[in-house]
Amino acid sequence: MRIALTGTPGTGKTSVSKILIKNGIKVIDLNDLATSKNFVSGQDSKRKSTIIDTVKLNHYINRNFTANDTIIFESHLSHLLKCMDKIIILRCHPVELQKRLKTKGWNKEKIQENVEAEILDIILSESVKVHDKKKLFEIDTSERSPKELTVSIIELIDRKFDDVKNYKIGSIDWSEEILKYY
Repeated sequence: MRIALTGTPGTGKTSVSKILIKNGIKVIDLNDLATSKNFVSGQDSKRKSTIIDTVKLNHYINRNFTANDTIIFESHLSHLLKCMDKIIILRCHPVELQKRLKTKGWNKEKIQENVEAEILDIILSESVKVHDKKKLFEIDTSERSPKELTVSIIELIDRKFDDVKNYKIGSIDWSEEILKYY
């Protein structure tokens, strides 16, 4: 099963991935994979980031990673890949997300852009455009440790994503937080 672990930067993807690896689960950093395979279509100078060619990346994963193995593909772009069987979206309350991004040393503009993306459900909205809603799951990371989140993700995998009402999309809503910013 190819599982996308996605979310706005700062929601906990990398921290959780490190623990998943320690628990014997194969995790692939999609940004590293895309860079190593030269699936880069340019640079975003404003955001100081690499632009990944998700079409080429999707094609490569579809050809080289069987859906029979459980593999987690970690990236804030992984939900854009049509070849993913399940999508886990990590979410974080905007106030907590802002704190986390400040701790990372991000500039004010980049922090605001990502907090707004979280408030507006950008990753969830993009996911719904690409995948059937039955494939999507959300986990609130705001007040949970990476270790606790890892337990939840392993639970989802062990249950084969069945009977997991706590993780269905639509229960996390930060939209009223936008009023605090404008």
